[in-house]
Amino acid sequence: MSSQPAPQPAAAPADPPRPSATPSGAQSLASRYRAVRERSVALAAPVSAEDAMLQSMEETSPTKWHLAHTTWFFERFVLAESTGYEPVNADWDYLFNSYYQSVGPMHARQRRGMLSRPSLSEVLAYRRQVDERMARAFDVDRFDAPLCQRIELGLHHEQQHQELLLTDIKHALWCNPLKPAYRDDLPVATAAAGALDWLGQEESIVEIGAAAWPLDSEHFAFDNESPRHRVLMPAHSLATRPVTNAEYRDFIEAGGYRDAALWLSDGWALVNQDSWQRPLYWDEMLESEFTLAGMRPIDPNAPVSHLSYYEADAFARWAGARLPTEVEWENTAAAVAVAGNFVDQGYLHPVAAQRDADSVNASGPRQMFGDVWEWTSSAYAAYPGFREMPGSLGEYNGKFMSGQQILRGGSCASSRDHLRASYRNFFHAPDRWQFSGLRLARDA
Repeated sequence: MSSQPAPQPAAAPADPPRPSATPSGAQSLASRYRAVRERSVALAAPVSAEDAMLQSMEETSPTKWHLAHTTWFFERFVLAESTGYEPVNADWDYLFNSYYQSVGPMHARQRRGMLSRPSLSEVLAYRRQVDERMARAFDVDRFDAPLCQRIELGLHHEQQHQELLLTDIKHALWCNPLKPAYRDDLPVATAAAGALDWLGQEESIVEIGAAAWPLDSEHFAFDNESPRHRVLMPAHSLATRPVTNAEYRDFIEAGGYRDAALWLSDGWALVNQDSWQRPLYWDEMLESEFTLAGMRPIDPNAPVSHLSYYEADAFARWAGARLPTEVEWENTAAAVAVAGNFVDQGYLHPVAAQRDADSVNASGPRQMFGDVWEWTSSAYAAYPGFREMPGSLGEYNGKFMSGQQILRGGSCASSRDHLRASYRNFFHAPDRWQFSGLRLARDA
C-alpha cells in the first residue's frame, strides 16, 4: 500500500512530506520475528500439556520439544554470540540441541518423549524470555548483517518446525484408539479436481537453483538450493495437477499393493513386512481418513497424501508414467506464482484445486505449491559447486545428503512465505507421516 498523501487540489499548498511507511530492514526483521514466533505458539495452543510430550515414533518429536528447540536455536546461534551472554538455563543446551555435533552433545532423539520436565509452561516461559531478549536487542539495533542472516535462517527453520509440529501431533493422535482431533473446527472445502492433462516440454538447457548463500530476507534460500546452475533437461510431459484420492483408490482396488512388479525391491519388502494396503491414515473401507480434525470422509477430488516414495513410485508405474525429476518440477514451477492451500488458509488438509484462486488458466499447471509435497525421482545430493554454510550451521543440510529423496512444492501445513520454486525438501523413501503426494511425469 502506498504511503503517499492523497492528491490535493492545485490551489492548495503542498502537504509536508510524510515519514516513509516502509520499515527499516531491522524493523522489518523484528516484525517478521514476532509473527513467526507467535504462529508457533498459536499452532501449539490446541495441544494439551499431556499431548505436548507425545512422541509416537523415533522420526517425530513432541510439540513441547519443537517449541523449545526453535527457541534454543535463537539463543544459541544469535544471542549467545554476545560476549558474556548468560543462558536462560545452561542445562537446556543439552536437551534442545537437535543434531549440531560441533556445538556439543545432545539428548537422544528417540527419547525426547521422555522429557516430562521442563513442563510445557516452563517451555512457554523460556520462549517468552528469549523473545524479550531478542526484542531488546532489536530495539538497540544490536544485530549486524551476519546475525540478521542467522535470524532469517532461524525463522525459516522455525517454519519448518511449525509444519513438523502439525504432522507429528497428527501421527501421535492417530495412534490413540479414540482418534481424537487436534481441532474439531477445521473448515472443509470441496471442488472438482478437473481433468488430468499434460504439459509438454522440449529438450533444453535450463537453469535451476538459487544464488549462493547467504541471501537477504527478500531472496532467502537454504544453502542446499545453491548454486544456480545449468542442466540439460530431456523432453518430457508433466501432469497439470497432483494425483487425487479417487485415482489412488483405483490403484488400490486394481491390486496395486499386491503386484510385486510395480514396486522397488525395498518398497515391496515394506509392503509385506508392515502389511501396507493403503495410505497411512485411510480406513480399511477406503472411505474415511484421519485428519487433524479427526476422522472425516475421503474427498475423492483432493490430492492423495501421506504416501511414501515407494507408494508414489509404484502408482506412477501402474499409471504408465513416472515421477518427475526435480529439474522438470522446478522448471515448471518457476513460472507459477507461489499460491495455493497453505497453513495460512486454515484447512490443514489437502483440498481440491480452487480454479478462481489458482491464478492459472485451465490448461496450466495447478497446485504446484501447497496441499501436498510432491515426491520426485531425484536423490538428495549436492548441486555442482555446493558450499555449506560456514561454522556449525554447515551441519544444517549438507550432512543429510545420503539415502533420501527430494520432494517439492510445500503442503497444506507449510507457510506461503516459506516456499519458492527452488526449495528442496528431503525425506527417506519409507516416510509416510508428512503431507506427501505425487504428480506424474512421462517421457516425450
